[in-house]
Amino acid sequence: MKTNRTWMIGALVLAGAGLTGVGAVAATAEDLADGAAIEVQHHQATDMQPAPAGKMAHEMAHDTAMHMHHHHDMTTGTVRSTVQYTLPPVTLVRDDGKAVSLPDELNDGRPVILTFIYTSCTTICPMVSQTFEELQARLGADRDKVHLVSISIDPEEDTTARLKAYAARFDAGPEWQHYTGTVEASIAAQRAFNVYRGDKMNHTAVVFFRAAPGKPWLRLDGLATPGELLSAYHDVVASN
Repeated sequence: MKTNRTWMIGALVLAGAGLTGVGAVAATAEDLADGAAIEVQHHQATDMQPAPAGKMAHEMAHDTAMHMHHHHDMTTGTVRSTVQYTLPPVTLVRDDGKAVSLPDELNDGRPVILTFIYTSCTTICPMVSQTFEELQARLGADRDKVHLVSISIDPEEDTTARLKAYAARFDAGPEWQHYTGTVEASIAAQRAFNVYRGDKMNHTAVVFFRAAPGKPWLRLDGLATPGELLSAYHDVVASN
């Protein structure tokens, strides 16, 4: 069991971060230290070069914990869950400058694929937005029937002009809107979908799917591929 756990922690170290979404694997500092120590022992047996395992374990655990704290979740792999969310009665500002009701935007009858981003993000957000861009192409005839939604978690910086430029960067079509608004409205939306982490730097990759108003949401935590997004969309629509 310890060998397996060490392998998982080693994977987290190599990936650079740990999942913080639903069903994620949590590694304590003690676990990291244990894993690091075992890895060090393995290298000693292989290379026959003794090393101060305790010190290296401590440094590896410390460095990994710091990296996980200060960086986005960049771990590959996804976790699915089905959740009922209540949409808050807040007003957001669409990238065309129009103030709109969040419930009205999401309850217009179309299937919804939703995520949270911010334009100055250089890690997760561009990757998620790029998968949305490719998803648009893969939707084919369904493209005009789906509502793609990206809500900013940094509304103070993300003006409608910045959102429009960001949308153009990823060739967002008319079915894909980006939203900003007040800080309070953005936080309310984040809390409603259980993604609020207090600081945009703690933002994790997550996409939500819903077939129609009143239906449950499929939550996909982790960096999904365009194929995974398309599969999740088809699953949600088929279950409606």
